[in-house]
Amino acid sequence: MGAVVEVSSQTFDEAVLERSLDAPVILDFFAQWCGPCQMLKPLLTQLSDEYDFVLATVDIDQNPELARIYRVEGVPDVKVVTQGQVYDGFVGMLPEPQLRELLGKLGLRSDLERGLEAIAAAQAQGDTVTVAAQYATLLARYGDRPSLCLDAAQFYLSQGELDTATALLAQIDPLQRPEGDRAQALQAVLDWHHTLAVGVEGAETPAGQCYVQGIAAAIAGDYDTAIAHLLDLVKRDRAYGKDAARKALLTLFAILGDDHSLTRDGRKRLMQTLY
Repeated sequence: MGAVVEVSSQTFDEAVLERSLDAPVILDFFAQWCGPCQMLKPLLTQLSDEYDFVLATVDIDQNPELARIYRVEGVPDVKVVTQGQVYDGFVGMLPEPQLRELLGKLGLRSDLERGLEAIAAAQAQGDTVTVAAQYATLLARYGDRPSLCLDAAQFYLSQGELDTATALLAQIDPLQRPEGDRAQALQAVLDWHHTLAVGVEGAETPAGQCYVQGIAAAIAGDYDTAIAHLLDLVKRDRAYGKDAARKALLTLFAILGDDHSLTRDGRKRLMQTLY
């Protein structure tokens, strides 16, 4: 677990310099009247817990001598302290991805990232028991992270644990981007579960069988097979289920993300099929 300590001139040496001999300390010079400071501090606090580092905060109005010594001209001014030396970090507000990049350069590893790596390794081995256990552990600590909730919901959908997936999806703000779009796509997968349970209209036809095979593969997480079946259906019978195959493909692309190789290839093949 990380720690957040408010530092003064009297405690600076012990709380920051000496502590940095064991691990890097993130030093945040801030002011109560500074809007960006109030936005940055909760994010740094969240990351300190995840990466297990010490976040030391200094109110420049209460400690002007520290601000002068370390040449703080604007806030927020975040510095990195390691082995008793204070180094410049950045001034102003940084988005979360850049903050994580900075922490990575300091050699800090996120417990959440390690957990997700363990999940990926277990999934590659088909070890769903370990995957479920890892997700339960991560959700207990980081259940407020939308991306984690979405990853977990996707896994539970593939396992047919619909109630758990539904509860996780309900935590996502539909207006939040891009998480809301992905949640909507996973909701469509949840609907596919119900569709298969009650039966697909025209399931006995070649087009119906192709659609069932496609969404069943998608539910199981076999996206390559799912895309192949759905592209075949678009080519064979575009009108089936009021363009159901094309809509299902767009759902899968939203789940996988624009940068995924299956999405890039699938979009190209869909355009070639349509036009």
